[in-house]
Amino acid sequence: MTLDPRTPVLVGAAAVQQRDDRPGGGLDAIGLMTAATEAAADDAGPGGKLLAALDRVLIPRGMWGPGDPGRRIAGRFGAGGARTLVAELGVLQQTLLTHAQTLIAAGNADVVLVTGAEAGYRDRKLRGTGLPSITEPLPNTPPDQVLSPVGDILHRIEIERGLPVPVRQYAILESALRHAEGLSLEDHAARVAELWSRFADRAVDNPDAWHRAPVGADVIAASSAANPMMARPYTRTHCSRAGVDQGAGLILCSAEAAERYGVPRDRWVFPWAAAESNQMVPIVARAQLHRSPGFAAVGAWLTAYTGVAASDATYVDLYSCFPAAVRIQAAELGLEDRQDLTVTGGMSFAGGPLNSYVLQSTVAMAKVLRGDPAATGLVTCVSGMVTKQAGAVWSATPPATPFHGEDLSARTAEAATTCEVVGDYRGLGAVDGYTVVEGPEGPTQAVAVVAVPGGARTVATSTDPDVVAAFCEGEWVGRHVHVTEAELAL
Repeated sequence: MTLDPRTPVLVGAAAVQQRDDRPGGGLDAIGLMTAATEAAADDAGPGGKLLAALDRVLIPRGMWGPGDPGRRIAGRFGAGGARTLVAELGVLQQTLLTHAQTLIAAGNADVVLVTGAEAGYRDRKLRGTGLPSITEPLPNTPPDQVLSPVGDILHRIEIERGLPVPVRQYAILESALRHAEGLSLEDHAARVAELWSRFADRAVDNPDAWHRAPVGADVIAASSAANPMMARPYTRTHCSRAGVDQGAGLILCSAEAAERYGVPRDRWVFPWAAAESNQMVPIVARAQLHRSPGFAAVGAWLTAYTGVAASDATYVDLYSCFPAAVRIQAAELGLEDRQDLTVTGGMSFAGGPLNSYVLQSTVAMAKVLRGDPAATGLVTCVSGMVTKQAGAVWSATPPATPFHGEDLSARTAEAATTCEVVGDYRGLGAVDGYTVVEGPEGPTQAVAVVAVPGGARTVATSTDPDVVAAFCEGEWVGRHVHVTEAELAL
C-alpha cells in the first residue's frame, strides 16, 4: 500500500531510570527527560538530526515545579525554535500523544518530542539536606502553550470528609466492584492479589521496571510491617509506586520526515487511532461506582474505527495505578478473562512516575510491537479516579485508515447517569462504597459513600472505635447506616 507522507509514526522510544543513593546524586527530573530524549534519538537511528529538527516539545507537568523544561531540552539539542507545551495535572497523558499525532497528520509539525520524568527517589534522598530538587532552576518563562483540565476531579464534600487521597477513593471503587461481582471479602482479596502478582511477574522481564522480583499473592494481600494496610482492602503493594527516578522520551514524525532523516523502517510504529473522554464526574456523583461509561465509549469507538476490539489486541497495557482501575477497564473493554493485561508490570512494580506512566507504557509497547510487526497493541490511560479515560491502538504495520483522535466527552456525558450530592442530610442511607483507613496503630477511620432517599448521595465518615471496628467485619456495601451530615453511625 502507498503510505500517505503525512502519516504519523513513532520512530524513537526510550525509557531511562536511575537509583543513586547519594543525597543530591544522579540526574534531576529535567536531566532524566533530557537523557530519555537522547536515548529516544539513538533508538531512532539518525540521532541528532531528528532532535535538531524538533517542531514541538510536549511535556506533562510533574512534581518538578513551575517553568518550561521543553525550552531547555529543545535548546540542548539545537532546536531552539521549537514550540513548547506543558499539560497540567489532570490532563490525560494520551492527550499529548494524540495532540502530537494530530499536528503531524495535519501538516502542522514534522517532528515532535513527547517526554516526561520524575525524580521521586532522588527527591526523597534530598529531604533535610537543603539542596534544591532541580539542580539548575528553569527560566521564569512560560511554555508557548499550557493545557489545563476543565472541571474538578474531586467534589468539595470528598475533600472535606476524608476522601482527598487516591488510595481511599480507589478502595471505595474496589468495594463497589466486589459487591457487584458477589464476591466474599476473602475471595475478593485473593482475586485482586492474584491479579497483582501476575503484574509483578511481568515486571521481572521488563528491563525498565523499578521492581524486578516476583511477589506472591499471599504477600500482596497480607498486612505486615513491610506491607501495611493503607485503606481496606489495599495494602501498600496494591498502590502505585510513585517514588521512582524514571523518564521516557517518544519522538514522533511524519512518514515523509522519517524517510528524509533516514530512520530505518524497522523502527517505525504507527498510531492507528486514539480516543478519550474528558467528561469529569467525581466518585460521589457516579450512579454506578463500579462502571465507567467513558471506557465503554472508548472501547466501542476504537473497535469501530480500527476493526480491532480490545479483546483482539495482541498486546494490552491497562493503566494500573490501583487494582480497581484495571478491573473496571477490563470489565468495560471485555477483558475479564484475559490474563496478560500489561507489557510493563504496572505502576506498582514497573513504577508510576506520577504524570508520565503512559509515556513509559507506550515505550514498552513500541518495543514489543517492533518484534512482532503484524501485532496490534492497546494502551489505555486514566486521569484522576478513573475520572477521565483514553485508549490508543498501535502497530508496526501501517493502518488501513488514516490516524484519527476522537474526543468522546459529549457522548460520555449523554451516557453517564449522575447523582445529586447533598451535604446536610440527616437520616437513614445505604452504603454504595466504603473503606477503612489504617495507620501505624491499626484502623482509624471509616469512610462511606452513602445513597440517601430521593436518589442523592453523600459522604460520611467516623472515627468512633465501635463504628470503625464494625466496618472491619463483613461486607457493608448495601447495608443501611445513619448519617448526620458528615457523621457516620450504625
